[in-house]
Amino acid sequence: MGAESSRSSLSQDDLEFLKRKTNFDEQTICDIYRGFLADCPEGKMVPATFCQIYSKCFPAGNAREFCDHVFRTFDTDKNGFVDFKEFLLSIDVNSSGSPEEKLNWAFSMYDLDGNGHIDLTEMTKLVSSIYKMIGGTDQAHILSETPEERAEAIFDKMDVDSDGKITKDEFTKTCLDDKNLLGMLSPTTQM
Repeated sequence: MGAESSRSSLSQDDLEFLKRKTNFDEQTICDIYRGFLADCPEGKMVPATFCQIYSKCFPAGNAREFCDHVFRTFDTDKNGFVDFKEFLLSIDVNSSGSPEEKLNWAFSMYDLDGNGHIDLTEMTKLVSSIYKMIGGTDQAHILSETPEERAEAIFDKMDVDSDGKITKDEFTKTCLDDKNLLGMLSPTTQM
């Protein structure tokens, strides 16, 4: 199959892989692929395109920083773009993954430098980007604390062994054990 035709149709190998690794059926995968190609004719989503699409969900806020974090998490091979397989695998985890899978994905987003743990600086950067994203929305009025205060409160709850970093196990376990903590990760929920 030539490069040109591979852009307009998903290879049989990729289709079989996605059917095995996601909860989507063949027709849904093909439908999503056509939509992906409509936005990304070259079959590669770059950060600007991703942010443009994602920002439509938060038109009154500034989603740029948060988009960068989400894009980085979608781009699992760190090559600077998201291909369809990366896109669909991330969508699948977020839409139908187990709580543990969703939390592992979220941990990757919060672990900005990819070193396997989250420090207070990383937590603060991500929480601040969420605040900027919803800043102009009707949800902004419920933000009673600063992003720094919220980040520190989350960090203190998750850093179980008080070593100044949150491991994936601490992140996952504390979120699963404390449903209020999930609300703290999103500024749209009061503590």
